[in-house]
This record gives sequence, C-alpha cells and structure tokens, in this order.
Amino acid sequence: MAKLWAGRFQKELDRKVNEFNASIGFDSRMFEQDIMGSIAHSQMLGESGIIAEEDSVKIVDGLLGILEDIKSGKLNIDYNEEDIHTFIEGELTKRLGDVGKKLHTARSRNDQVALDLRLNLKGEITSIKELLLKLLDALCGIASDNLDTIMPGYTHLQRAQPVTLAHHLMAYASMFARDVERLSDVYKRTDVLPLGACALAGTTYPINRDLVSQKLNFGKVAFNSMDAVSDRDFVIELGSALSIVMTHLSRFCEEIILWSSWEYKFVELDDAYSTGSSIMPQKKNPDIPELVRGKAGRVYGNLMGILTVMKALPLAYNKDMQEDKEGIFDSVDTVKICLEVFTPMLLSCKFNKQIMAQAAEKGFINATDVADYLTKKGMPFRDAYKITGQLVALCVEKNYSLNSLPIYKYKDFSPLFESDVYDAINLKTCVEKRTSFGGPSAESVSKQISIVKEFIKGNA
Repeated sequence: MAKLWAGRFQKELDRKVNEFNASIGFDSRMFEQDIMGSIAHSQMLGESGIIAEEDSVKIVDGLLGILEDIKSGKLNIDYNEEDIHTFIEGELTKRLGDVGKKLHTARSRNDQVALDLRLNLKGEITSIKELLLKLLDALCGIASDNLDTIMPGYTHLQRAQPVTLAHHLMAYASMFARDVERLSDVYKRTDVLPLGACALAGTTYPINRDLVSQKLNFGKVAFNSMDAVSDRDFVIELGSALSIVMTHLSRFCEEIILWSSWEYKFVELDDAYSTGSSIMPQKKNPDIPELVRGKAGRVYGNLMGILTVMKALPLAYNKDMQEDKEGIFDSVDTVKICLEVFTPMLLSCKFNKQIMAQAAEKGFINATDVADYLTKKGMPFRDAYKITGQLVALCVEKNYSLNSLPIYKYKDFSPLFESDVYDAINLKTCVEKRTSFGGPSAESVSKQISIVKEFIKGNA
C-alpha cells in the first residue's frame, strides 16, 4: 500500500529504511484502541457535519467489521505495513473505497498515536492495579494467620528486635498499597484526550473534542495542541511507578531467597514454584523470586530509556518519540507476569514457625526491652542503655541469653532488677506490649490488616 505521506515523494522508500522506520511490530498491540479511537472520531465528524452522517455510519460499521475480523483471526495484520494506523486505514479503504479515505479528516497520526497509547496504558494501569490488589489480599490473609508467629526483625541484616511474621508482611502491604496509589495518580494524567490537536496546531474544521472525550471516557481534554502531541510524561510516570513496584517485589524476593536457604529455613517454597539443578539432585532453587528480582533491572532500564529519548527534544512531535512504546510495553508485560506468578507462589509458601521462633531466641533481640525495663523504673534511658550493653557483653562471654542470666547477675549491675524482668523480656511480652499504632502486637497488626482491607475495597 502507498504510504499515507506518499504525495510529496517521487521515489519508493529504501527497503532497509522502511524496516527501520516501521513500528507495526510493536504498535500492532494497539489495534483495538486504534479502531475505537477512529470510531469516536468518525462519529464526531458526522455529528459535527464535517462529513455526511451516512458516511460516518459506513465508516463505523467498517471499523467494527475490521475489529471483529482481527479478533476472530479472519483478518491477519500485515506486518509489512508501516504502522497499525496505516494498516487499519488501508483495510478500511479497501472495504469502503473513497468513503474510507474520509476517516482521517481533521486528524494527524501525531494525535492518533498519542490517543492510542493513552487508551492502551489506561487499560494496562487498571489491570496492574487489580493484580496488586490481589497481592494485598493475599498478604492480609497470610498475616491474619500469623499474628502470633514470632520472628526476629532485622536491621543491617542483623537480628534487632522481635516482631511477628504478620507485622513483617504488612510492611510489604504498605509498600504495595502506595504502588496502587501511584498508579491511580498516573492514571489521572494518562486520562487526557490528545485527539483534535492534529499535527501540532489543531484544525480549521469545527471539531468537537469534548464529544470525542465523552465517547472514549476521558476525564480531561488536553488544552494545548503542541503539548498534546509531544507529551510523554505519562509514559515516564508509568515507567517510574512500575520501577517502584519492581523495587518492592525485588526486596520481597530477596528475603524469600534468604529465608528459603538452609542458613535461614524460615520458608519452604512449593514444588510448583521451585526448580532443581541439572547436576546437584539435592537442590531446590528459588528461581521464581530470583527471576523477579532480576527483571527489576529490565524495568529500570526501560525507564532510563524513555527519559533519555525525551531529553532535550524540541517541540512538538519528533520521530524519536516512536521509541516510547517498546520500553513501556515491555515494562507493563514484565510487571504483570511477575505479579501473576509471585502472588500464587507466596500463597503456596510454607512458613516454618518453629524455626522463626528459635531464631528470635538468639541474638539478644530483647535487649531494648531490658533497657526499657530500667527506664520505666526511673533510670535515665542512656544509663539503662549502657547497663544493658554491659549485660549483653557478659552474656556473650559466659554463654548466657538475657532470659537465662541469673537474677543475681542482673543485680550486680543495678538494684532495680527484680525477678519480674524475665516476664518483661519474654519475647511474646516484648511483642504484645508494643501496642503503639503501627507496631507488632497482634492488636496493632490486626488494625493494619483492617486498614489494608478497607483500602482494597476502596480501590476495587
């Protein structure tokens, strides 16, 4: 088929240049959005009197027929075409003749491309939010079953203070809830209609952009035609939001990888979400979380790619911006598949509660509670901190834990110590007494779960 822009040119495009210039290999995934955008545009042209109503109806019927044929497999997309827009318009013209040629009235590929991309990414944002909400629901379920599962909390990968598995998991729920909020914000700025901006300067035809916006369910209409065709902030923002999703997933995956090792043994991955070694028959490898962790770099790279493409581009549209799609489509697909495998993997995990509890008994993670015990009896915290440090040093030297250190040893350091210190530093007490909002007690974590469940309902 002749190029849409062929009138000015006397020679055919070089074959290699044509391949280099073409985008149909990746923009073909927007065929439905392209057709729906063209239907709304055609209806507006007819209702505004720019083309005859009967021609508008024929165009809409023709486009619906093309959509049905592509979906059913009756019509195959021709990947020799320049882009999906050219293919669909060419097919329409084959079917309708000169009537099909009227579709592109008061429209440029510049605003058409921007429209298709926004429509496509609006749908993808919604899909990813749904996957995140499923993950949040899974976290709430596992947390509800582990309100009393004590484990060590870490800082610097060193055992720090006692928490529960539920408390630990709800920290990730907080992260993924923020991801949902970020995606909702990105959606608002993606939900802006560019169609009607044409190439960059609008049109002399009496178009009705608000009507098109209503038909396509956009929240706003872009108010500057040059910005409408050259804006890719929404792609950058989505790339950034997806990168942060992958940051959270990779952190979670790193912990699952550590926890599933023989050194931790906190969790056992289900056989359906593990692989073995080709040479070591004893191995059970955490390949799924490792792959998710690795794919984070890929999504980060796509973000840097679009940032670099847009850097220093003059207004308005430039061909560089054709590079906006492959990266963001890859990021979308990557995040979706990661969430689709991560959530069921997490739900199938077996958490070794006894081993977690045993790990919590080591490392003096109740030392802060010893200091708090003295402080509550009137000793300044810094003095209590120093004495507790000396007690830990003694325990290390004599191979005691703080729980097993005899009371007379405690009294050597301060007469404030009484036998009730053992109740105060019991790990269960340490956790349950931390009732401050956001803390690890069962009461506090139950509130956190309720907050997230309400969040899920509010975003479903």
